[in-house]
Amino acid sequence: MSGRYVWLVLLIVGYAALLVTYSNAPGALGFPVPDLAKIIFFHVPPAMLCTVFFLWAAIMGIRYVSSRKPYFDMATQASVEIGTLLCALATVTGMMFAKAQWGKYWEWDPRQTSILIQLLIYLAYFALRSAFTDRDRAAKVTATYAAFAFITVPFLVWVLPRVVAFTKHEGANQAVVGGQLDSTYRTIFWIATVYVFALAVTAYKWRIAALQIEKTREVTNGLASMDATDTRVLRPVPLHSDGRSEEDEE
Repeated sequence: MSGRYVWLVLLIVGYAALLVTYSNAPGALGFPVPDLAKIIFFHVPPAMLCTVFFLWAAIMGIRYVSSRKPYFDMATQASVEIGTLLCALATVTGMMFAKAQWGKYWEWDPRQTSILIQLLIYLAYFALRSAFTDRDRAAKVTATYAAFAFITVPFLVWVLPRVVAFTKHEGANQAVVGGQLDSTYRTIFWIATVYVFALAVTAYKWRIAALQIEKTREVTNGLASMDATDTRVLRPVPLHSDGRSEEDEE
């Protein structure tokens, strides 16, 4: 069995384990709608793990700027894509949680606001990349952007939501980060975190493979185009019996 299918089997098994543990988990006490509070299993892991991929994007961006190797550009792009997807997932599930618990999808809570800003910062990466027609220049500029963009991550994700005077996330923060989850919720939480991480790593690897295929295709098409434009039309030159051509006589 190839490595890809092993990953697929593990993901299916992990998803089944997550569904079983999730369905058997009791409602979370202390929330207006205890059963719907279980959405934290699908909200918190993406919010945590997007920072891991943003960090990896910064590292790969620095590696590309220093080496100019195409692989590091692909790794930067794939990392930003997966990190942004996780950040968007955290934002959407956070809105669902807010609607269930607070009655509104959006409250401009500090944590909601900070993760929205984070999402917009990394969405700008794609706008910046599409602004250049020169692929090499686009790779250099966006790799640099990915490296500097990570400077905002610790502040927006970990610092800002915890230093404000009031946030509706305070109880949830203490439950997840403060170690107030019971053994059942801790088990489900870490199963969900491992599953989301495995899924994200698999998507990252597949995305790099797709980018490599795309790069190979571009190089092949470029070489074929060069060969086609470099074709020269040769016309026969009549020769005399002594081997001299008419052009030599002229």
